[in-house]
Amino acid sequence: MSILRSQVVGCGSYLPARIVTNAELAARVDTSDEWIVQRTGIRQRHVAADDEPTSIVGLKAAQAAITDAGIDPSEIDLIIVATATPDHTFPATATQIQTALSITGGVAFDVQAVCSGFVFALATADKFLTTGSARAALVIGAETFSRILDWEDRATCVLFGDGAGAVVLKAAPGEGTLADRGILTTHIRSDGRYKDKLYVDGGAGSTKTVGFLRMEGKEVFRHAVTNLAETVRHTFEQTGLSGDDIDWFVPHQANRRIIDATADKLGISHDHVVVTVDRHGNTSAASIPLALAEAHADGRIKRGQLVLIEAMGGGFTWGSALIRW
Repeated sequence: MSILRSQVVGCGSYLPARIVTNAELAARVDTSDEWIVQRTGIRQRHVAADDEPTSIVGLKAAQAAITDAGIDPSEIDLIIVATATPDHTFPATATQIQTALSITGGVAFDVQAVCSGFVFALATADKFLTTGSARAALVIGAETFSRILDWEDRATCVLFGDGAGAVVLKAAPGEGTLADRGILTTHIRSDGRYKDKLYVDGGAGSTKTVGFLRMEGKEVFRHAVTNLAETVRHTFEQTGLSGDDIDWFVPHQANRRIIDATADKLGISHDHVVVTVDRHGNTSAASIPLALAEAHADGRIKRGQLVLIEAMGGGFTWGSALIRW
């Protein structure tokens, strides 16, 4: 049976030039390199310059992905930006990237699912492409979390970084089997009962301020390992696959301990896990496409391989996608 699949045809990323090490943070708050590395695996993170809003960071990743795809931007008729740190309350950051790319057709909008945002955006784009509603999509995860951090709160300011990653998807015919190239499955979930575990204490519609990120780290860790394993098990049940079948596991880069614990639960060897959290920190919606871009560029992820991505974020939101590269 011939169906449409959403194939990844390009991948790109951008990291701001400024690097903030654990040692630099230790001079600012009561922490240490040893404490941060032991609990999170993070050694450094990138921080955007004052003249690098989320739209600029996302644009640079988008340009890299379009170049990698070898297409003209005018071919793109769908742009989805996953971000929790938009330039403005409105308009959508996606529309700013759209015009910066000189694209005047199609549609551009933002998706807000925090750290799960890229998975949610990918799942949304997949529905547009596989139903024939769009032909080529640009999916971007872009964040400047440094702007919503309380730099006096050592429990959160050491965790996050800025950056962006992007993929270009094109609709292409497939046979409806797991051998097809493209997105094979997506699963997204949310449960709003846990809002107070991970949130920003401000907003245009409530406090009229931007606010700062607040988190109950132990609770987030506990839910993350359980929820992430659950969504991937759903994928395995639907496809009949197991951890042994996955060529590359590219999880949300929040915490090395969460990454390792989830891989262990799923039976995926650590040798098949892409890890960037040590150098990028938690870049929220940008973390998965940043990791995908790195592993694509250095040749680890090869055409035809099975790639599994998953993430959990505030809300709580969580989800996964299985892609044949």
